[in-house]
Amino acid sequence: MSGQDSLVLSTLTYIVVERKVHWYDQRSHQSIHSIDLFNNMLTTTKDSFQLEHIHDISYRPFTNGNGLFYLHTNQGVFTYTINADPTEFIDIYRNIK
Repeated sequence: MSGQDSLVLSTLTYIVVERKVHWYDQRSHQSIHSIDLFNNMLTTTKDSFQLEHIHDISYRPFTNGNGLFYLHTNQGVFTYTINADPTEFIDIYRNIK
């Protein structure tokens, strides 16, 4: 990316919970990651998507304050657990799309 394409337009934080089962207990580790929106692409910790390959973005809130953020792409649907309202992120995406 160069110049204007490298500017982050919006960022959304998501949570990844890894659970490990041991002989007598289960332990979980929570890590925080970000989804970054640029003029021509969207990136996560593991993936990058060109905006032309994203069909839609949606959100389903839960009563506990968390929610699921859905990224509908030509590679399938990717789901991220978030704990903030993504309305501004989605609005910016729709404006540049």
